[in-house]
Amino acid sequence: MTFLPNDPTTLAVIGCGQRGTTYAEYALDYPQKCKVVAIADPRPKTRDLFVRNHTLDRTLVFSTWEELLKASAETIKITGKRLADAVIVTVQDHMHCEVVLAFAAQGYHILCEKPMATSLQDCLDMEKAVKNAGIIFGIGHVLRYSSYNMAVTKVIRSGQLGNLINAVHIVPVGYFPFAHSFVRGNWKKESESCFSLMTKCCHDIDILCHWLSPATPARVSSFGSLQHFREEQKPPAAGAATRCLECPVEQDCPYSAKKIYLEPVSRGNIGRPASNLVDGIPDIENITDALQNGPYGRCVYESDNDVCDHQVVNIEYSTGATVSFTMVAYSSMIWDRQTRLHFTHGEIVGDMSNFTVTDFRTGCTTTHSPKTDGSHHGGGDLGLIRTFVEAVRTSNQGLLDTDVSEVLKGHLTVFAAETSRREGRVVDCAMFEEAVRAKLEM
Repeated sequence: MTFLPNDPTTLAVIGCGQRGTTYAEYALDYPQKCKVVAIADPRPKTRDLFVRNHTLDRTLVFSTWEELLKASAETIKITGKRLADAVIVTVQDHMHCEVVLAFAAQGYHILCEKPMATSLQDCLDMEKAVKNAGIIFGIGHVLRYSSYNMAVTKVIRSGQLGNLINAVHIVPVGYFPFAHSFVRGNWKKESESCFSLMTKCCHDIDILCHWLSPATPARVSSFGSLQHFREEQKPPAAGAATRCLECPVEQDCPYSAKKIYLEPVSRGNIGRPASNLVDGIPDIENITDALQNGPYGRCVYESDNDVCDHQVVNIEYSTGATVSFTMVAYSSMIWDRQTRLHFTHGEIVGDMSNFTVTDFRTGCTTTHSPKTDGSHHGGGDLGLIRTFVEAVRTSNQGLLDTDVSEVLKGHLTVFAAETSRREGRVVDCAMFEEAVRAKLEM
């Protein structure tokens, strides 16, 4: 498709929850750059909010992605044109593959939320489909596109500190965000989503691999488990209560659903995390109903969650460089990643807001505080959608500084780490990929 200089890139958003809404905000802030023209989401109030915010034609508003796909096929048949230039895929993780395959086959450029997919087979199928279609493909590895990480990357690439020898990277998910997403929420059970290292941290593994590039992961080991959010850890004083609103010790529990959702709404805070619980705008009545009847009101010790609440990953790269990575639920430093990068002639120490660069040769330490636009992930969300839109407009995959094969490589490293955790062995990454491809590509 040829773009005129002033043509905004047109987007169809499939899944209008938190991630879809976040990416679509770019169209509201920069209408000259892109425009949302179609959506698909099963929730009527959520659809209505999108329609009002983006002034959508109701004929391009669908309840399911299958309906959108069908309408697109009919339009292509009649006019030879697609409904939009690109689709943003922000449905549940286990649905990514079927949606990407379907719209890639129709020639749409695709931005897919992380993770790529939840199984090795789906990841391989997506790589093949994207390559065959010859489309622009972006992945929700937003850390690459934050002003903070881009500034760190610039220092690494400059070579001023010598060779990168070791990285120590910690992801403090946060005590109540973990309870929200991985104990009560959509990512609590591996059978319904995937293991937590993949769903939460695949973009951390990606940024580490990005910094160590062109070196590649050679060997990986991992340890972790579900330690606390289990029935045997339930306070005895809670008795038979299975929901926070009926618990006699709720006020003393850091994971109280009343504290996390209801009390903020009562003070006028209608954003996250309460906004994730209901279709439409949160209020005291619908949040109370959600806590009385839905999964987010359940006691964290009475849930059916099974994913790790802490995990460490060690990676040795092809150059001999090493990485130590930790994901942990139990922290008040919510999402404030801490990183130490050790070079032959210096080091970088950062916390997602500021980082210091120390040059051993000069003895000089400088502090960097990259400006952000206030969007999530240190500006990474805006950085990703802005870059994707420009890549589509110019037909230039290179602007994203990655491609579907590199995305797959990163995911294979995550799968290898989880294999190590489960089987209690060091995994050779090249042999792991070779075995996976031999088994699944037959």
